[in-house]
Amino acid sequence: MTDETPKSTRPLRVAVAGAGAFGKNHLRVYKELEAAGQIQLTAVIDRDPATLAAAAELYAIPGFATLAEALTANLSLDAASVCVPTIHHAAAAEELMRAGVDVLIEKPIAATEAEANRILSLAATLNRIVQVGHLERFNPAVAAARAHLNRPMFFESHRLSIFTPRSLDVDVVLDLMIHDLDIVLSLVASPVREVRAVGLPVLSQKVDIANVRVEFENGCIANFTASRVSTERVRKLRFFQPRQYLSLDFARQDLLIIDAPDVSALAALDPSQLAALLAAAKSGDHPSPGLGLRNIDVPKGEPLRLEIESFLQAVRNRETPIVSAKDATAALALALEITTAIEAHAKRAGL
Repeated sequence: MTDETPKSTRPLRVAVAGAGAFGKNHLRVYKELEAAGQIQLTAVIDRDPATLAAAAELYAIPGFATLAEALTANLSLDAASVCVPTIHHAAAAEELMRAGVDVLIEKPIAATEAEANRILSLAATLNRIVQVGHLERFNPAVAAARAHLNRPMFFESHRLSIFTPRSLDVDVVLDLMIHDLDIVLSLVASPVREVRAVGLPVLSQKVDIANVRVEFENGCIANFTASRVSTERVRKLRFFQPRQYLSLDFARQDLLIIDAPDVSALAALDPSQLAALLAAAKSGDHPSPGLGLRNIDVPKGEPLRLEIESFLQAVRNRETPIVSAKDATAALALALEITTAIEAHAKRAGL
């Protein structure tokens, strides 16, 4: 049950379902926003008694073992973060939406494309806001790169992590690579034509390292590498477009742009002009003559906080979120296609 007072005129009442690795961070950010008067952190839900008790005590809020208990407690919830294991995303989101609650679902949106489509359909029927936690969309470096987008034709993505026992209910494609799949899909805006992939389990029962090549209908090519058994943490995306190369570091929130000159313009120069240009370029920041290097000024910010603030704005204004359920379903569909391609390759290779 929700309060009939307009959402734009009062703090939104928010709950977090799942207080594990991801839920803890959602709780922290919501508490920070509560201190700023933007929301009221109203409840936490978790099936593990110890996890639930710790979160309820830390944030001085009621704790419930199940969504059903929370939804019958007359909390008048407006919105909730769904941070339960992926296999429970659809069931939790549907239960909340049927109770009139808007949802921010941690990525991936669901375990299967059928479940994702069910969420999409129910959200449309009930007029509920559904945002999905592809938080790298809110990384300031991505926002800065989007401003320079000009028909990108080649992407190179690396997302490597040190092994941890979290998120082992999904493979590395759904755990890590899906962030980059979502970003590239949003930047290319073209249907996928072909997928080639290889992956291997290393320390878990699911694929822990994968390399993927995706070709889009518009001719763009994207290579993705993801590993959760690396010796280092790497979060980088590079892409090339006409006369320009962009390099993003997600962890550092840096954006580097290298500009190449217009070849036709160079051809029009006489030898003395060209020599002067090359001499000037050699004294610049890039070792290759004629290339200009720019470090873009990127205002820093915590992607999760920016993501949650964007979700709350969508709830207040009843507007389509930046990362919609439709976007997330497309990313999930590509991730599952990649998983199928990995399985087919393993079978061909006799692995």
